[in-house]
Amino acid sequence: MRIASFNINGTNARLPRLLEWLAETQPDVACLQEIKTVTENFPVETINAAGYHCLVHGQKGFNGVAILSRAPATETQRGLPGDDADEQSRYLEAEVEGVRVASIYLPNGNPQPGPKFDYKLAWMARLHAHAASLLATGQPSVLAGDYNVIPNDDDIWSPAAMRDDALMQPESRTAYRGLLWQGWTDAIRAVHPRGGIWSYWDYQAGAWPRDQGFRIDHLLLSPGAADRLVDAGVDRSVRGAERASDHAPAWAVLRR
Repeated sequence: MRIASFNINGTNARLPRLLEWLAETQPDVACLQEIKTVTENFPVETINAAGYHCLVHGQKGFNGVAILSRAPATETQRGLPGDDADEQSRYLEAEVEGVRVASIYLPNGNPQPGPKFDYKLAWMARLHAHAASLLATGQPSVLAGDYNVIPNDDDIWSPAAMRDDALMQPESRTAYRGLLWQGWTDAIRAVHPRGGIWSYWDYQAGAWPRDQGFRIDHLLLSPGAADRLVDAGVDRSVRGAERASDHAPAWAVLRR
């Protein structure tokens, strides 16, 4: 079972790239982030024609997450619990073929310090609480998405380049590691323990041709899912396409 996470950076703007990637890699589940459209405007019919069911939690102009699946999916959670006043579309969860899968678009947090960074950390605390409830079910689960956290210094081409960024702050990294200590497994880290795997290259300053990237797209596996892990990686070539997203899809393969 191939489960992927792809920050598409605007579904309507990158629909050809999305369709190409789906056809080439044929993931069983594709978790999208930053779809940047309201639910009603998501290209459901086009995605259906490509062989995928769609669950969508959209938002006008920015944010928005979706779960595409070859087999029908049952939605289990829309929006991250813990703050009824939070109207940002950043979390969608479903059950697909007996596996609980979530598409996550974690807040960026810049500039820091400030309200946006406070929101990021509060969101991560809510994620930690909900993740614990998922672990308690014992069901194989995958938390896939753009976490906007660079976990380790070997997850970026140059740690000094973003030392002051919210993605690398000790508080952000501690919150991410809290999920690992809770019992989740970073799929890509498990397969590539030496690091050096990027999933994001900025549009500015020639980051892609210079390979000045970093890893912020992660798939965290519950123990039941981690026991089924076969392989994990990043579809790096997708970033080099014309009018590509600044992210490349990250993925993990689980035994059925």
